[in-house]
Amino acid sequence: MPVLVRTGMNALFAAGDEVMLRIGRPTADPATAIELSHCLVEHGLRVPRYAYDDVVADGELVAFAVMREHPSGAVDWAGVGAMVAVLHGLDPTTVVDGYPTPPCSTFPWWDFDRLLAETGTWIDDRALAGLHAAIERHRGWEVEAVPLVLCHGDVHPGNVIQTTAGPVLLDWDLLCLGPAGWDHGPLMTWAERWGGEPGTYESFAAGYGRSFRDDPVALAVSELRLVAATLMRVRAGQHDPTADEEAERRLRWWRGDPDAPMWRAS
Repeated sequence: MPVLVRTGMNALFAAGDEVMLRIGRPTADPATAIELSHCLVEHGLRVPRYAYDDVVADGELVAFAVMREHPSGAVDWAGVGAMVAVLHGLDPTTVVDGYPTPPCSTFPWWDFDRLLAETGTWIDDRALAGLHAAIERHRGWEVEAVPLVLCHGDVHPGNVIQTTAGPVLLDWDLLCLGPAGWDHGPLMTWAERWGGEPGTYESFAAGYGRSFRDDPVALAVSELRLVAATLMRVRAGQHDPTADEEAERRLRWWRGDPDAPMWRAS
């Protein structure tokens, strides 16, 4: 009997020691996800390996059988950075035809004006002012004249597993085209805001080949991701008490509370 391991954009079930079942609602032909995995492996990236080159569909839901990766020690963040550098160096036209690679700024949780319109009445004036200030501080970042590269879209500890062969980068559902800083942004605030291990981003940057701490686009992305993470929790909190509690933790930081606690990843 499969055992639920975690839920997020997909639900993961352990089916024995060697196979995981990943169930979700794909945004493209499910077969292209398997082709993408093969393509990335050919370019030297460690990504989830599929147990079978077919899928099972039931309405909107699709189940993939993925080889189970077994954790082995602390994550080699320099190794993750090196893989992301390889990804950023790929010609986007080499990616599997039909697998979506939208512009990064078009994801719905990046539409801050709409999110604020939906959630603003549930946020106190002081926190709302902090959120507005961050949005206005970086408005227009996406039109900066920087090269666009193929981005993973969601590089953070929840999407990496260390194995005896090295780190494996999971969850490619948010593959997109964006500035290189798009994949640096999440880790740039990991220690400071999420209570992550200090030095995580510095190790990642060393493996990547450079730090983006002084890159204005990466800095914009890093702060705006915090805005998005807060507004999404506020919205979820309207029907989920646990999400509501976490939203309040995050809003304390936007109010400028010097005792604001670290955030908890959802």
